[in-house]
Amino acid sequence: MSEPDIIVEKNDTPEASRALSPEAREQIAEIARRQRKAKGILMQAVNFVGGQVEDGLKLLPQKVRLQLNDVARRALRQSYDVAAKSRDGMGQRIASDRAHKVMGTVSGAVGGFGGLPTAIAELPVATTLIFRAVQSVAAEYGEDPLSEETRLECLAVFGAGGPGSDDDGVDTSFVGARLSLSGVAVNKLISKVAPKFAAVLSQKLATQTVPVLGAAAGAGTNYAFLDYYVSIAHVHFGLRQMVRNHDEKAVIDEFHRVLAAVDLPQT
Repeated sequence: MSEPDIIVEKNDTPEASRALSPEAREQIAEIARRQRKAKGILMQAVNFVGGQVEDGLKLLPQKVRLQLNDVARRALRQSYDVAAKSRDGMGQRIASDRAHKVMGTVSGAVGGFGGLPTAIAELPVATTLIFRAVQSVAAEYGEDPLSEETRLECLAVFGAGGPGSDDDGVDTSFVGARLSLSGVAVNKLISKVAPKFAAVLSQKLATQTVPVLGAAAGAGTNYAFLDYYVSIAHVHFGLRQMVRNHDEKAVIDEFHRVLAAVDLPQT
């Protein structure tokens, strides 16, 4: 699979100016702490409502398993197109993390009430709510949530590893890069992140396979996934903000150094 069109601007910052201040290092450590906590909370929630996440795919019919990548791709494309439009008018009142979580919880409950068929039908709604929540986080870090560039960055957030994945963080190759603003680039980026998002969707669907009981599971998983992607969005856009004010390589290297530590410093 070919990579998305990415234009990386060269950084000609002198080596002497690349040193990070203690304040900057602490900010990066806080971002790393947030990433560490995100997956732990998500996995606990999914385990609680849906059993062992490793067995999620086994609970789904083979036909559904084979179609998950396409389902994820279509849901991401729809959310990319719809989320920006839905922020106008009445949609402006639904911008906080809390509002998105409430709506996501309700949507998950409705989707899970009828078992797998309604759960699949609800996926585009849940994905759009997550996308909107990620846009709101981007705005907190000084980015225009309606711009095409920011919406591409929001798509990149969906490439974070989910429950049962060995990859539990943001793809830092996107942090300091400029994504080419073209329809081809959007489709390539969706193709890149869709498999990871599909893995997350498999866990969501697995918890909603039983009608009626799936309503409670759907509500819980939607809340957990919104919480997870909001946290990852804070990591992604927090790093982007740091890169705007400091040397990119120094920021990313420090982030990975702290993240790899056995015990992150507590606040």
